[in-house]
Amino acid sequence: MKNIFAIDTEAEFFEACLDVFKFQYENIEVYRKFVDYLNIRPENVTSLAEIPFLPIEIFKNHTVLDKNKITDFYFQSSGTTQMNLSKHFIADEKLYQESIEKSFEKFIGKPEDFIFLGLLPNYLERQNSSLVYMVDYLIKKSGKPENGYFLYNHTDLFDLLSSIKDKKVILFGVSFALLDFLDTLESQQLSLAESQNLTVIETGGMKGRKEEMTKDELLKILQKGFKTSKIYSEYSMTELLSQAYSLGNNEYEFPNWMRILIRNTEDPFSYEKDGRTGAINIIDLANIHSCSFIATQDLGKINQNKFQVLGRIDHSDIRGCSLLVS
Repeated sequence: MKNIFAIDTEAEFFEACLDVFKFQYENIEVYRKFVDYLNIRPENVTSLAEIPFLPIEIFKNHTVLDKNKITDFYFQSSGTTQMNLSKHFIADEKLYQESIEKSFEKFIGKPEDFIFLGLLPNYLERQNSSLVYMVDYLIKKSGKPENGYFLYNHTDLFDLLSSIKDKKVILFGVSFALLDFLDTLESQQLSLAESQNLTVIETGGMKGRKEEMTKDELLKILQKGFKTSKIYSEYSMTELLSQAYSLGNNEYEFPNWMRILIRNTEDPFSYEKDGRTGAINIIDLANIHSCSFIATQDLGKINQNKFQVLGRIDHSDIRGCSLLVS
């Protein structure tokens, strides 16, 4: 199969999708059963819309893994002990690392050029979080002595942000933790200085933790509180091995080996035109040893090869970021 990170054209992406679809049909038992249940024959699939997308809930009750691979390494969605949590088994850790690094370089820059700070639990606290793993990997690639996690140390984070003057800093954080930090500053009558070197990357996670607000409202609050125009967003999930980034305006871009399709919420086998809201289907070719075709419970729409995330389908589970530090 073609090196997914070398994909350059739509034709190459489509060819890779067909190759991956046939490979996963042959080697991933739960996906093959799903495709067979739909009475779809791989040899008859000739377009992306004809490829069956595995409902993301399957990861809660089944092992979605290449039959030729054995691994004890997995990512698990966050949640309470009462929730049935998804598990995503990772057969090729280096593939995930390459996906992390290449996506980050494409949209943000080289990890070595940044200090990384996290309003997240550290890796030892949440070893099975794909988000924490991603940030930890970027921290290691950066190698800066200032790197670290500050989930509960708001004063230390303020002092560090105030002391760094001429170095580029990226602060990763789940949304409610970023807002908690700003609440702490306000309660202590502290204020950050304006900075062109600070980039804040929020990773979602509000539901059930703070009063609901739109993404645009959130970004404005973060921009004002952190005194920077660089309020970005990252979109991924436990069941994926790739990330999309928004560099503003709540519009996400995806790397060359990833695509978004918007399915009709009433008919999962039909798709919406650009600008129409529906449920998000994701093609992630880095997920070669799991499933590259995932039907999520997120709502969104596509506009000119960028997409927006607009919320969750009614009655679907809360996304894990908001429960990451429960």
